[in-house]
Amino acid sequence: MFRSRRVRLLTVTVTAAVAALTLTACSTGSSDTVGESAATTSGPSLTLVGYAVPKNGWDAIGEAFRATESGENVTINADYGASGNQSRKVADGAPADIVNFSVEPDVTRLVKAGKVSEDWNASATGGVPFGSVVSFVVRPGNPKNIRTWEDLIRPDVSVISPSPLSSGSAKWNLLAPYAAVSNGGQNRQAGLDYITQLVERFPVQPDSGRSASEAFLQGQGDVLLSYENEALLLESQGQAVEHFVPEQTFRIDNPVAVVEGSANLQQANALNEFLYTEEGQRIWAESGFRPVDPGVAAEFADKFPTPGTLYTIDQLGGWTAVDADLFGENGAINAIYKASS
Repeated sequence: MFRSRRVRLLTVTVTAAVAALTLTACSTGSSDTVGESAATTSGPSLTLVGYAVPKNGWDAIGEAFRATESGENVTINADYGASGNQSRKVADGAPADIVNFSVEPDVTRLVKAGKVSEDWNASATGGVPFGSVVSFVVRPGNPKNIRTWEDLIRPDVSVISPSPLSSGSAKWNLLAPYAAVSNGGQNRQAGLDYITQLVERFPVQPDSGRSASEAFLQGQGDVLLSYENEALLLESQGQAVEHFVPEQTFRIDNPVAVVEGSANLQQANALNEFLYTEEGQRIWAESGFRPVDPGVAAEFADKFPTPGTLYTIDQLGGWTAVDADLFGENGAINAIYKASS
C-alpha cells in the first residue's frame, strides 16, 4: 500500500536533471517576461496569469506578437503556477490582463467575481486556442510494460499525477480513465471504483502538472500522467523519458480569457486574437500543443496521433455538471482523493 508513505509535495527540490528543464514556472507561482530575449520597456505591459505547463508556448507567442503592429513594444509579464491556485489568486485581486488556465471552471470563477465577461467563451472554439490529450510518460524502454489504464492499478506500478485540489491538469488526468472505464460516464460507479484504486498508486501529491513532472524526473513513480505537450517538451530537452497516447484518452481544452479591468484592454484583446491566427496556431503546434484551427491541425497531423477513442468534457455533461459531481466541494473524485491522503 502507498497510503502510509504518501506525502503532500508542496515544494520539489530540483535535481540537476530537473534543472536542465530550464523552466522558471514553479508550483507556487513565478514571474518572468514572456519571450524575454525580445522584451522591451518602452510600451505597455501586460500581465499573464496562467497555469505552469504552457510557458514554452507563451514564450514563442510573446516574441511573435511583438513583431505585429498590435503588439509592438508590448511586454508580457507572466506569473505561472497551479491552475486552481492561480485562478483563486486573480479572483482575490491579484493583477492580471489575460489569463490562461487548465480548465474552464477556473475561468468561471473569475466570471462570478466580475473580472471576466460572461461571453468570454462565445467563440466557435469556446475560448480555447489550443489543447492536448492525456498521455503516459514512462522510463526509457518502458520497463514495467505499461500500456493500458488497467496497468496503472497493478500492485507493482506507482503513478505520478498532481492533486485535483489545486491542479487543473490533475482533473484531466483523472477524467481520462474515469471516462474510459465508465464508458463515457454511462457506468459512473465503475469509473469511481477505478479512480479509488488508481489513487492508491499515487505515492506523492504534487500541486501542479509541472511539479508532477519534476517529481517523475527525480525518479519517483513508474509512469507519469501528463499532457501530451508536456511529454513532448521533456523529450525535446533530452530527458530520459518516452511517452505514448493510450488507446482511450481525453481531449484537454485549455481556455484563455481577457480580464475586463485591464488597463491595457486593447493590447490584451489583440494578444488574445493573435492566438487564433494561422501564425499563432502554428506556434502552439510547434510548441507541442494541438491547434484548434482545422487547417493548421492538418499540417501537424503526423505530430499528433489520433487515439482510438477520444472522450471530451461535453460527453460527460460539460464542466458545470462534471465539477459539481466529481470535483466540487462534495465531488465524488475529490472525496476519494481526500480520503486517501
